[in-house]
Amino acid sequence: MKFSSSFALLTLFGGVASQEYPLCDESQRKQMPNFCSLLDFASSDPSKLADELFNSPFAAIQKELDLDDIQTNLKASDNLPIVVAHGMGDSCFNRGMKSIVSATSKKTGSYATCIPTGTTRIKDTINGFLLNMDASVDVFAEGVKNDPSLSQGFNAYGLSQGNNLIRGYIQKYHTIEGYPKVNTFMSICGINAGVGAFPSCAPDEHGICKGLTEVLGDLAYNEFVQGILFQANYFRDPSKTDSSAYKKHSQLAQWENEGDDVQESRKEGFGMTEKYVWVIGTEDTVVWPREGEIWGAMDPEDPFKTKLAYNETKWYKEDTFGLRTADEEGKNNWESFDGEHIQFTQAELMGWLEKYFM
Repeated sequence: MKFSSSFALLTLFGGVASQEYPLCDESQRKQMPNFCSLLDFASSDPSKLADELFNSPFAAIQKELDLDDIQTNLKASDNLPIVVAHGMGDSCFNRGMKSIVSATSKKTGSYATCIPTGTTRIKDTINGFLLNMDASVDVFAEGVKNDPSLSQGFNAYGLSQGNNLIRGYIQKYHTIEGYPKVNTFMSICGINAGVGAFPSCAPDEHGICKGLTEVLGDLAYNEFVQGILFQANYFRDPSKTDSSAYKKHSQLAQWENEGDDVQESRKEGFGMTEKYVWVIGTEDTVVWPREGEIWGAMDPEDPFKTKLAYNETKWYKEDTFGLRTADEEGKNNWESFDGEHIQFTQAELMGWLEKYFM
């Protein structure tokens, strides 16, 4: 059973009237009982599941900002509009995300919006887990295309795995006619190089983690799991990057052009963005290794001890998707903040917006 992009779009926008999420067959229930229970939960009580995901210890929730502390930009401006993408467990419909969009617009004087991958808070939250990465990018792309305020191009920034939506859009949709281009992309604590572990998700402490950790190991590169679970799509076990299963089934492997499906158009699309800003939280314990936020990775020759800087990785040296070219053209910018995952200060965010988006 494969959860395709077309099925995802039909489900989200009314083409499928019945069950929202795929269910396991008998053999899958024996192989991954906890993950199958999670899928059952999504179909039987989506509202409760969305609440549990929002309140889970691994959720990347944007806190509300103090709008009164931001000076309104009243100057006539030709600043591009701005798209914001939320982290896992969060939703564009939540108060924190609404406040960061409002703060972004107030600071820059630009139109700003958050594009969800579900039409309600419940769907948008659950789809951050149970709508695979490629399918999520497709839904995000339609949201971009259907917003007339974005038609002439836009800037964008993401929080946590929201960056995967923007990065995926850049690589896939920049080369497709009718989809506007991302001029500047700022990735805040992005899952850019994937994760090799989920340290904030202890299966003995949270029920949902039982379902996630069960398939974020040897089963991560199973076709069924890759067709559903967003987190499995960017799970990059540093000891398995040369395995046939990773190269064949991992969506992240294809995006990095280190899998079986190498496409030059991904590199071409990446090259169309004028400026990149890679932001790392220096105390981040949610993303492992945290250096992945700025394109570092574990050394496949010593996968659990030695870290490679971004320019020591295979994808940089071989320029598999365009990171080295962007570096050589002066497009890459590097920022950091002292703190946990997406726990930057309001002043830091306003500073980045002023520096790169104004």
